[in-house]
Amino acid sequence: MPAAAPAVDKSTERVRRMFGAIAGRYDLMNRLMTGGLDVLWRRRISRADLGAGPALDCCTGTGDLAFALRKRRPDLRVVGADFTHQMLAEATRKDRRGEIAWVEGDGEALPFADAAFTAVSVGFGLRNVADTRRGLAEFYRVLAPGGVLLILETSRPTNPLLAPLFKLYFRGVVPVLGRWAAGNPESAYDYLPASAAVFPDGEELCDLFREAGFADCNFQPLGFGAATFYTARKP
Repeated sequence: MPAAAPAVDKSTERVRRMFGAIAGRYDLMNRLMTGGLDVLWRRRISRADLGAGPALDCCTGTGDLAFALRKRRPDLRVVGADFTHQMLAEATRKDRRGEIAWVEGDGEALPFADAAFTAVSVGFGLRNVADTRRGLAEFYRVLAPGGVLLILETSRPTNPLLAPLFKLYFRGVVPVLGRWAAGNPESAYDYLPASAAVFPDGEELCDLFREAGFADCNFQPLGFGAATFYTARKP
C-alpha cells in the first residue's frame, strides 16, 4: 500500500506571507514556468459565458485573470478579490484605467452579499484556499442561481511519457527557478509542487464541486494536462 502524501501547511498566514513576498515577480514567474501558456489559458477562460455580471475573480493575485475577463467583455463589471495586500497593490498598479474594483478579502469568508455575481473565476488559487470545501461553499453562496464557476488549476499529466518529465520539471526545476526569482528561502515555488501533489484534480475535484451544490461540472486538460479548466453551474 503506497505511503500517504505528507500534509502541506496551507494556513492563511503562511500562504499570505509567501505570496506577499513574491508579489513583485509573480507575473514574471508565471511566464517563465509555463512558457507564456498561462496567458493563453486565461484567455480560454475569458471566452466562457459570464452572464450579465458582475463577475468575481477570487484569489486574483496580481489580477491577470480579472484583466482577461474585462478585456474580453469591456461591458462587464469585474471585481478582483485576494487576501494578500501586496498582490492587490500590484494589481492596482497595473490597472491604470481603474477598470476593476479591487477588494481585500479571504476566499473562505468573502465580503459580498449572497447571489451577488453571475460568474466566479479562480486562476491557480483554489489550491491555496486552506479549506477547499469552505471556499467552494463561499463561491456557491455569492453566485446567483444559474451562475457559472470557472476554475483554472494545476493538475498532473496522465500520459505515461510526459508524466515523469513533468514531475521532474515541477518538483526539481520550478523550486530552483522560484528561489532565484523570489530571493527568499521560503519560496511559494517550493510550496507549489508540494501542494499540487496532494490537491485533487479531474473527476475528484468535480466531486467536491457537486458536494458543494454545483451541477454540470466539466473539465478540460490544458498544456498536456499540466493545468485543467473546470466549469460548473449553480442550479
